[in-house]
Amino acid sequence: MAQTARLLRPPVAPDSARLHATSPAAGRRLHIPMSPLRSQRCRCRCCHLSMNGCNGDPDRQLGVCQTRTLPAAPAPDSAMSQLRSAVSALCPPESSSGIIRLEVPIWQRAEAIAWLHAQKKLPRLFFSGRGGRGGDASLNGAGARRSNLVGVAGVGSAVYFRQFEPFSLEDWKCIKRFLSKDCPLIRAYGAIRFDATTNVSSEWKDFGSFYFAIPQVEFDELEESSKLAINIAWDDNLRWPWEKAINGLQSTLRQISPSSASFQRQVPTSVILSSSHTPTKIYWDAAVKKALQMINGKNAELSKVVLARSTRILTDTNIDPIILLACLQIEGQNAYQFCIQPAGGPAFIGNTPEQLFHKENLKVSSEALAGTRARGRTRMEDLQIGEDLLLSPKDGTEFTIIICDEVFVGQKKAIRKLPRVQHLCAQLSGRLKSEDDEFDILTHLHPSPAVCGLPTEEARKFIAETETFDRGMYAGPVGWFGGSETEFAVGIRSALVGKGIGTLIYAGAGIVKGTISSSEWEEVELKASQFTKLLQYEVINRVVRNQLAYAVSAEAVGSMASSPCPNN
Repeated sequence: MAQTARLLRPPVAPDSARLHATSPAAGRRLHIPMSPLRSQRCRCRCCHLSMNGCNGDPDRQLGVCQTRTLPAAPAPDSAMSQLRSAVSALCPPESSSGIIRLEVPIWQRAEAIAWLHAQKKLPRLFFSGRGGRGGDASLNGAGARRSNLVGVAGVGSAVYFRQFEPFSLEDWKCIKRFLSKDCPLIRAYGAIRFDATTNVSSEWKDFGSFYFAIPQVEFDELEESSKLAINIAWDDNLRWPWEKAINGLQSTLRQISPSSASFQRQVPTSVILSSSHTPTKIYWDAAVKKALQMINGKNAELSKVVLARSTRILTDTNIDPIILLACLQIEGQNAYQFCIQPAGGPAFIGNTPEQLFHKENLKVSSEALAGTRARGRTRMEDLQIGEDLLLSPKDGTEFTIIICDEVFVGQKKAIRKLPRVQHLCAQLSGRLKSEDDEFDILTHLHPSPAVCGLPTEEARKFIAETETFDRGMYAGPVGWFGGSETEFAVGIRSALVGKGIGTLIYAGAGIVKGTISSSEWEEVELKASQFTKLLQYEVINRVVRNQLAYAVSAEAVGSMASSPCPNN
């Protein structure tokens, strides 16, 4: 507590603040230094952001880990003023490393995504759970449900974690080093590549093999109120001392807009200049044929493989990824929404229905999704389509494959209905022997049969040899790590949006015995439609408006032609 008094000037009364500090580490392990090549590559790409926590000693406990709650404010602008004053009052701590969160409750509820739309500072992130707007679960987990957390938006990075090698136990420890059970809302948000053994393409280079960040400034949307917070992280051993952390935060705060006003959920009018698929339909058919030959062979090496498609759409104006994501929210009540945008990079956004896992202390839960059908135009048709999905041999095979490879025992399959599609679904649950098993759960559940296939390694190799584009974070784990709670979704129904690359839309389909290539192509079209229809809707509107303008213009010209000419 004496440490806290030295951090803040002037002292704050006990009834207006809550302080939490971590306990010392139970033990130390030998730290293996990072290779010079790895260190050099990280410095040249990442030095402009903040400190890369992956370069630290994963077994060295932080000196300080605290959350301080300041008095509530009536609106975001007054909350921001209060935070700026509190940051100016902070004194340099004696500890050489730590992380501090200052938060201000806001009486009124404001949308996190609207607040994020008003911010231009990068990096940016956004997460919203399935239960946040009427769904059945929450990206923000059971603990967040107790605090009614709906969505989280963040800008800047107090500390980030990124490497170009596969996500390892050491990397996980480096992230967990900055998290504490006593500070549950200090979280690292991000994503991991679908396959870190493949080459990173130019459009995905800013993400590395994985990318996580604890934001500098964070806006939390609650069911009946809001919260504005800042995070300060420092570590002298990473050459990111307190002074640098404070200067970086103050620079970010100067760029923050206090506005959180609602905005129009409509993609700005644009013209699609080109739309192309990778692979093409011809190549897709050939790939499916090759997969079925392996699946149907005498000594079958595969029982399932998931093939994906990337659709690149170029428009005459840049698409704002936050507006596009906000449009997806309208039909995303039973899905996770996310946005991850590193500094200088494109935005990875998605509206995924599938949970990878949720862990709170030793309790862990997961689910399996398989099979896809469109929603019916009438209630009776919708029920019939769902019944056909339950009875489909092909989809039943795909679903059984998923259940059998999961760590937990599955329950009876059911139908999960989304606005455009419906899936087979089962809930799974279990209990960990140790909280350190979190890393093992993540690495064992990804890649799942739902996005890769079975056997996993054979399916992964087939995908790497067959697909001609980089999946990047598509179909990889996307979510957050917390002190005692963690949750990840599967990064499907997603797109990469940015200047110079246009909009890259990703979708896939499972290939098993009995698959018909054209049907799977149609399924991919259906899954991608939540993005393409938003963009095409604006193009149709633009064409109609142009046609109306032309008709009005032609009518005016005709009227002038039929009227008598004035005398000279």
